[in-house]
Amino acid sequence: MSIMTPTNRENPTYPKFILGVEPPAGRTEKALWFIFRGRDILLKVRKNPGAIPKLLDFGEFGLPAVREQYLGMLEGTHCYSVELPADAKAPEGMEFVDLRKAHSEISEGCFELVNKAVQVVEWDRTNQFCSRCGTKTVQKPGERGKECPSCGELFYPRISPAIIVLIRKGHEVLLARSPNFPPGVYSLIAGFVEPGETAETAVAREVWEEVGLKVKNITYFGTQAWPFPNSLMIGFTAEYDSGDIRPDGFEIEDAKWFSVEDLPALPGKISISRKLIDHFLKEEGMEV
Repeated sequence: MSIMTPTNRENPTYPKFILGVEPPAGRTEKALWFIFRGRDILLKVRKNPGAIPKLLDFGEFGLPAVREQYLGMLEGTHCYSVELPADAKAPEGMEFVDLRKAHSEISEGCFELVNKAVQVVEWDRTNQFCSRCGTKTVQKPGERGKECPSCGELFYPRISPAIIVLIRKGHEVLLARSPNFPPGVYSLIAGFVEPGETAETAVAREVWEEVGLKVKNITYFGTQAWPFPNSLMIGFTAEYDSGDIRPDGFEIEDAKWFSVEDLPALPGKISISRKLIDHFLKEEGMEV
C-alpha cells in the first residue's frame, strides 16, 4: 500500500507519524479514514485493493458515524478513526475485512496505524461513562483522555502488557498451537502479564503453565503493539532448562520441538512471533 510507505527509510528515527488529538480547523486536503464496523475495517477492493480510503470528508460515504476521533498526521496527511453501527453496509468498491485477515494482507506500516486506530475507537466506545460514579464523561482538552466532570476520574486508552517468548533447545525451537489458530499453524508461547509481575516472571510462569517446561537465560528481544485486543507484546528469547512438554489442553492443544528442516506453517511476517522465529532461523544459518 504505497500511501503508507515511509519516505525516509535511511533515518529510522524519522517520525513518519505525528500523534495528534485536536482535529485541524478548516482542513482543505484529503485525509485517511480508518473506518470500523465492530472489529472489521473498511478497505478498498477496486483501484488500489486493500488501501485505506482517502477522502476530504467522511460524509462523502453517506454512512452514519457513531463516533469519530482525530489520530494525527502520516507524512503530512491527516488521519481519523471512525466507528460505524453494526448494520452499516460497505460502499461500492469497498468491503469490511476482519482485522486478523487484514493483518495478513496489508503492509507492516499500514497495520501499525490500523492498530492505533482500532484501539482509539475501542477506548472511545468503552469510556462514555465513568466506571466510578456513572456520570457521562467528557473529552479532556489536548489529551487522548476522558474525564468525569463529577468525580474527576480520568480514563486513558488501556494498554495490556503481554509476553511472547521463543524457546530454543540446541538447534530446535519450541512451537505450539492454540485451538484458535488457523489449521496447521504453530507459533510461540504468549500470555498477559499479571498484576505485580515483571515481564520476565510472566515468561517463566506462562511457559510452565502452558507447556510444563522450565526455562533459563530469559533475554529481551523487542516489542510490538497488537490490537487483539489492546496488547503491548514484549518479546523474549529463552533457553530450555528442564521438563517434558505437557500442553495444558486449554491455551495450548499441541506443542513440539522443531528443527529448521521440518517447520510447520508459521504466523504472518509482520507479527513479533514471526520476527522472533525468523531471528532464530537466521542464527541457524537459514535465509528468511
